[in-house]
Amino acid sequence: MGSFKTLAPLMCCALLMQSAGVQAGQAADYVDVLDLPAKASLLAEHSPLLSLARAGNRLVAVGQRGHILYSDDEGLHWQQARVPVSVDLTAVVFPTRLQGWAVGGDGVVLHSQDGGASWQKQLDGRQIGDLVLNHYSALAKAEPQSELWPQLVEEGQRLVEEGADKPLLGVWFQNERVGYVVGVFNLILRTDDGGLHWTPMQDRTDNPQGLHLNAITQAGSGLYLAGEQGLLRKWDEGQQRFLALPSPYEGSFFGLIGQENQVIVYGLRGHVYRSTDEGASWTRLASPLPISISAAVQDGGGQVRLFTQTGHLLRVDGNQPLQLVPQSDPSPVAGAALAQDGALALVGSRGVRTLAVK
Repeated sequence: MGSFKTLAPLMCCALLMQSAGVQAGQAADYVDVLDLPAKASLLAEHSPLLSLARAGNRLVAVGQRGHILYSDDEGLHWQQARVPVSVDLTAVVFPTRLQGWAVGGDGVVLHSQDGGASWQKQLDGRQIGDLVLNHYSALAKAEPQSELWPQLVEEGQRLVEEGADKPLLGVWFQNERVGYVVGVFNLILRTDDGGLHWTPMQDRTDNPQGLHLNAITQAGSGLYLAGEQGLLRKWDEGQQRFLALPSPYEGSFFGLIGQENQVIVYGLRGHVYRSTDEGASWTRLASPLPISISAAVQDGGGQVRLFTQTGHLLRVDGNQPLQLVPQSDPSPVAGAALAQDGALALVGSRGVRTLAVK
C-alpha cells in the first residue's frame, strides 16, 4: 500500500476532477430565464404581480418569474397561462379581445393571440442590441455627414456588449399592428406589423440624457411618454417624433392616464398633476399622503382613481386635492383595472384581489 505522500496528490487530483465535473454539470444544467418556461404553480395568484389589463371580458395579469394569469369571471377565479420565459414581466396591454402584448426583464416582448391563455416570445434583449446597432449603422452609412448616427451606433454597440439585461417597462398598441415598447436608457421600439419587425426610435425621442422611459399611454388623441427626472413627451404626427413637454416636477413619473379633456400624470412621493390642454400646462393635485402613486384606473364616466404603493385609494375630482377613500385592509397595488360589476381588480405584491368601490 502506498504512503500518504504518494496518495495525497492522487486524492487532490480526484477531488479537483470531481469538483470540475460538478461545475460542468451545473453549467450544463443552466438554462437562461429567456428560454425557461414559467413554472405552473397553485400559488401563482398569490405571487407578486405588476400589471393588469382587460382583454374583452377577460382580465389578464402579469408579474414575477413569467407568471401570467387570466380570469373570465371578473377576478373571482384565475388560471395560469402558458408562458415561454421566466423573466419578471412589468406591463401588459390588449388592443383587442384576443391580441395582446407583455414586456419585462431582459428586453422580452411576448405576444398572445388567444386572449392571454398562451404566449409566444417575439423579441428579447439578446436581439435588441444587434437590432439597434444594425439600424443606426445603416443610417450612418447613408448619411455620413450626420453627427447623430455615430452616437446611436455607439449606443447599439454598448447594448450588444452588455447583453440582455435591459428591462422594458411599458407597452402600448394602437391596434393589432402598430405598437411601441419602452424601457431603460431611452430604449424605445416601434412595430408596424404586430411585432414581426421592430424599429428603434431613440432618434425620434427628445431625450438626450437617455433617461428611463417608465410608461407609454394614449390619453384622448395624444400619445404620451413618462419617465424619470420629470420626463414628459408627446408624439407629434407632423414631425414624427416625441417632443418634450413642459414638466412640473423633477422627480420620476410612473404613469399617465386620461381622456380628451384631461391628462393626469403621477409618480414619486405622491406627486400628481393634471392638464386640460394636452400637456401644455399642468396643475398639481395635492395628495394627503406623500407616498408614490403606482397605478391608476378610469371608469366609463371619466372618473379617475389612483393607488399608492401601499394600497391607499385616492379619487380625482377636477383640480381639487385628491380625496382619500377609506379601506378596511389596504395592501400594495401595482396595477388596476375595471371589473364589469363596478368593482376594481387589483394586483400587487400579494397577488390579485378585488375591491368594491362607491
